[in-house]
Amino acid sequence: MNTNHSTNRPTKNGWSTARIAFYALFVALGITLSFFAIPFPPLPFLKYDFSGVICLIAAFAYGPAAGVTVSILTYVPHLFSNPVGALMNMAVMILFSLTATLIYQRNKTRPRAALGLVVGGILATILALLLNLVVTPLYYHVNVMQYVGMIIPFYLPFNLAKMGLNAVITFLCYKPVSLLAKKAL
Repeated sequence: MNTNHSTNRPTKNGWSTARIAFYALFVALGITLSFFAIPFPPLPFLKYDFSGVICLIAAFAYGPAAGVTVSILTYVPHLFSNPVGALMNMAVMILFSLTATLIYQRNKTRPRAALGLVVGGILATILALLLNLVVTPLYYHVNVMQYVGMIIPFYLPFNLAKMGLNAVITFLCYKPVSLLAKKAL
């Protein structure tokens, strides 16, 4: 395949038409998956979807800028129906993908990827709990102490499961997808 076509050459800032197309594919897949959410039975307004995996795979394949871009654009459609939840998802996934990718990029090995996903997942869980500490009392008219009482039995397990699933699925899928994406460019 001729990779020297004008649409495949990066510009001075490193972008090419092919790279933009791959970002768009990741965003489209992330948006699609974000609408297929699985409710957390004890608190059905807490939902897990697989869009976070797409944000993380994009970050591992193309770097931190891709992770941030996909993390933001994936949740834009939700700004119209659930602006608070969309902004929280953006913030959490930006932190998760940035942390995981920055750790991974120092030495691109599977152990570094695992470390990045664990550290990123822990930091993302902490951020999610802190954001919920502010948002839940305002949005759901629950006082702060009621929310604090819900952290251990509900919010912590949900967020650990959510970040853990994102991390495990990403760890299993990122290398083949990343190699495929790099080969296509």
